[in-house]
Amino acid sequence: MPSPAATATTSEPLPARRPSSLAARAAMATGLVLAGFLGLVGLTLSRANHDTAMKALHDRLQNNVIAYLAGTEVGRTGKVLLPDAPPDPSFSRPGSGLYAVVIGEDGFRWESSSAVGRDFDFLKPMPTGQSEFAGPVDTRMGRLYYFAYGVVFDSPSHKSTPLTFMVAQTEDQFEGERAVYRRSLIGMLSVLGVTLIALQLLLLRWSLTPLRKVGSDLGRIEDGDSDHLDSQYPVELTALTERINAFIDTEREQRTRYRNTLADLAHSLKTPLAVIRSRLEANGDVAVLRGDVLDQVRRMDELVAYQLARAATSGRQTFATAVSIAGHAEDLVQSLEKVYAAKNVLCEFDIEDDAAFYGEQGDLLELMGNLLENAFKWASHRVLLVVKMEPQAGRQRPGLWLSVEDDGPGIPADKMEKVLQRGVRGDERVQGHGIGLSIVQDIVKAYRGELVVDRSPEFDGARFSVRLPPG
Repeated sequence: MPSPAATATTSEPLPARRPSSLAARAAMATGLVLAGFLGLVGLTLSRANHDTAMKALHDRLQNNVIAYLAGTEVGRTGKVLLPDAPPDPSFSRPGSGLYAVVIGEDGFRWESSSAVGRDFDFLKPMPTGQSEFAGPVDTRMGRLYYFAYGVVFDSPSHKSTPLTFMVAQTEDQFEGERAVYRRSLIGMLSVLGVTLIALQLLLLRWSLTPLRKVGSDLGRIEDGDSDHLDSQYPVELTALTERINAFIDTEREQRTRYRNTLADLAHSLKTPLAVIRSRLEANGDVAVLRGDVLDQVRRMDELVAYQLARAATSGRQTFATAVSIAGHAEDLVQSLEKVYAAKNVLCEFDIEDDAAFYGEQGDLLELMGNLLENAFKWASHRVLLVVKMEPQAGRQRPGLWLSVEDDGPGIPADKMEKVLQRGVRGDERVQGHGIGLSIVQDIVKAYRGELVVDRSPEFDGARFSVRLPPG
């Protein structure tokens, strides 16, 4: 007998339903709106036609009553004489659906040829001068619309003769006329709806052409036939395509930076390794050998640290979050004040309240940390950190201006460019490796910014200014 574990089946989760395409969604939404709109138009027109048809029916029945009334005479003896020729031939055709009836006193009753044998018991005498339009009313011969009018004929030799004239029409005849209109209306609205849907689909296809163009251009980039989305796109897609291009550039720069870092690291380690190998192969004093090997190991450690710092630089990011600067600046300065406590350096801040760095927090710390450490190293007693935001119209993220000044000896004009090179120190007598400012330069380039070295207008020492463009 199989165990429950053997007979149990594992139910796999159903795949997520793929969302409908933009064209399908737009077509569906447009179809629903169009169906509702055309339905509302149809109901409105049908209602308007019904009201118009009722008014026309009222006028037609009233005109027939007036026509019978105009042709009616009352003789000297009080005999009522109706016209021989009816106002409409349908009154002479039995079962035509159009009926005329006249009732009076003493059981007087006259019916048109079409009304012979019909039941008009619902008809009651109307007061003189009053009229009534009603319907549809249920009768034993079907539902009817009717118009009734009460009059009095005066005769010089006879008393007044009150009469009630009524003309009626069946509901079937009235609805038959409206059915023709409804069929025509439905046919026209259907043709109009199909035409509008076809036009909407054509418009959707034309409107979504830029999106298809974006997809096609991305495919060309994947195939290596293009570097960027370089086509002309509508204004609504420009921000999207610019950010995609920026994202592509960032990814490529990052890959290039990783490759260069690995190549530079491999190249940089060749010399220390060669020295260690040659010293190990040589027969010499052990103490001297140990010192040489330790020097080369220390150098390799510095090279690895520098290259890792370069590789970790994230660079400009399209969707970066804002990193507040003030708090990190305070933490960095507190650490440096402990390291350089003997110099008693005073660091002043001029940082805007909303100052923020749009990128990786590690890049901000590396950037400010190296600039501040360099300033603390060279300053006599004072350092100034200035951070300001530089908003620009049409850009979502403002630019950033950051400068670090000190009251040290400054940098001669002929050495300002040289100090930014890797491994170069402003003064060989000062301890350091000469890679801090080079790391700053790499970070600034990764964020497409600019690093400027000049004299401090505040302290007459060195000033390092970083300007990052708005995003």
